[in-house]
Amino acid sequence: MIKADEFGLRDVRLGFIGAGVMAESMIAGLLGKGIVGPDQIVASHPRADRRARMNERFAITVVETNQEAAVQSELVFLTIKPQVLSAVMGELNGRLTTDQVVVSILAGASLDILRRGLGHAGIIRVMPNTPAQIGQGMSVWCGTHAVSDVRRGQVKTALAALGEEIKVDTEKYVDMATALSGTGPTYVFMMMEALIDAGVHMGFPRRLAEEIVLQTVSGSVDFARHSGKHMAELRNMVTSPGGTSAAALYQMEKGGLRTVLSKAVFAAYQRTQTLAAEQEKWVDRTRE
Repeated sequence: MIKADEFGLRDVRLGFIGAGVMAESMIAGLLGKGIVGPDQIVASHPRADRRARMNERFAITVVETNQEAAVQSELVFLTIKPQVLSAVMGELNGRLTTDQVVVSILAGASLDILRRGLGHAGIIRVMPNTPAQIGQGMSVWCGTHAVSDVRRGQVKTALAALGEEIKVDTEKYVDMATALSGTGPTYVFMMMEALIDAGVHMGFPRRLAEEIVLQTVSGSVDFARHSGKHMAELRNMVTSPGGTSAAALYQMEKGGLRTVLSKAVFAAYQRTQTLAAEQEKWVDRTRE
């Protein structure tokens, strides 16, 4: 088994194709943990104002073209939106060396689509999430057999700096993680927003309601992690017969909260399948 600390990144260059929100989160996490220095990171973005912002915040090299960022890097992170993947694959096709590894965070873009679209065998797919920015992210990943143990270990080291990482042997789990953990912060933030709004509705000042909800959620997560108990058991621990929790749970069950959440996660998963089908069509057209 590869251990993260076996493969340092001291002499490795990391390129980020696309310098959007997720790239910014990952770069912040990597630099924050001291895993790499600013001189080891290069990112690309077409807009001058975005390039200036990234350079000002991180003191990294930010270039205009994707090719320029890719040729300078051993680990090439695809941190673009799925809608522009086709164009980017066309730009990079045939321009990557066998020693480089492409690390894609794109929803729906399978290893096979990336391999064919880039004309490159060394591919890793990972689904991170935005808490990576503070080293509390969740990354689920897998790769092709063409990725060497050294490069695989270096990617593991990079992901471990962003929080928890799980390597899976079956690619379908990365698609599932896209809906569960990749999109997961959206569900949590929306529920927290609703709780804060409920507190304001009762009469709390918004800032006080926000502080109460943030600590309640944070404490509940830590308690669940350390207790080792099933979520239903934890819920039962705070639900007294005829009490306030029982009254609240009745309304949540009556409103179909479980069903709505399940449908939301499955809708996100289905969207990954749609994106995959769209990318598949593009790759097939380019091969005709």
